[in-house]
Amino acid sequence: MPVVLQNIFRFILLVLFQVLVLNNIQFLGYINPYLYILFILSLPVSTPRWFSLVLAFVLGLSIDAFSNTMGMHAFATVLVAFLRNGIIKLFISIEEGNNPTPSFYTFGVGAYIKYMVMMVMIHHTTLFFLEAFSFAHFWILSTKIILSSLVTILLILGFQSLKTK
Repeated sequence: MPVVLQNIFRFILLVLFQVLVLNNIQFLGYINPYLYILFILSLPVSTPRWFSLVLAFVLGLSIDAFSNTMGMHAFATVLVAFLRNGIIKLFISIEEGNNPTPSFYTFGVGAYIKYMVMMVMIHHTTLFFLEAFSFAHFWILSTKIILSSLVTILLILGFQSLKTK
């Protein structure tokens, strides 16, 4: 299947799964996994920055429309898409002309986990601080960020382990 069709299918599947399943899961008010970020994480490495920013905005706006969150997801996903290339270069050296799709197989397990954890933490920290818009309950907010990030990371690792070479 061509890369464009794979990404369209991944976009639709992740938005539907997030909206219909994961948005209805909240454990004790602290854990809400946001798996839709996997779309931005899985874009091919040499995707132009402007295009990944547009895709991130559309993805975040789609989640915002169904979640009634007024642009918070759009902001968090655009920030992650903006920082994506720099974070990839931080952990992985990619040869000229090579355009891998980030995964265990292309980046290696250690590098992919570092990349994914950093991206998820940035996304969740941004999202939850925008949601609270205050530092008044810093410890509760930190607990939400850590627990939601941990569950999201475990879900992403689960999905990536199902992927074949």
